Amino acid sequence: MNQQARLAEIDWLPATGHQLRKAGVHFDAVRVHGNDGRRLANALAMLTRGRPGPIIAEANDRRAMYFLVEPGSTARRAWPKGAERLTGEAGAVDYVPIPALYGGTWPLSWYCAPTPDARLVHTLLLLSTARAFLGCAPRVAEGMVTEAP
Repeated sequence: MNQQARLAEIDWLPATGHQLRKAGVHFDAVRVHGNDGRRLANALAMLTRGRPGPIIAEANDRRAMYFLVEPGSTARRAWPKGAERLTGEAGAVDYVPIPALYGGTWPLSWYCAPTPDARLVHTLLLLSTARAFLGCAPRVAEGMVTEAP
């Protein structure tokens, strides 16, 4: 089976255009707007030798980057200002825009496309890199885990 056929088996990928997918089912996401998001995506790509996991780039509005992570993996962590969690936690209904792999998907595109092994962005690597690049120390709040980056 070739790689393109294996990618087509990832059921949350739309065949054409783009669609919204509910966070918390197949993945959660962390959204970072503008140049901060692009710098963060570049850093993750360098740290992982070009395989950071799926990252979506938005070309309009605030030029957000969406980092797809394991469902539930962003909870109880002190994220820096500028990193917005999109989750399926109780009381939250968030949706993530997902482009198809090929064809017209503007204003969305894959900065790093999903791979056949369906590996997502490593949450703790994203968190520690976001803390470094967004210039914010983690805030300690009640109920938050304060893990070492």
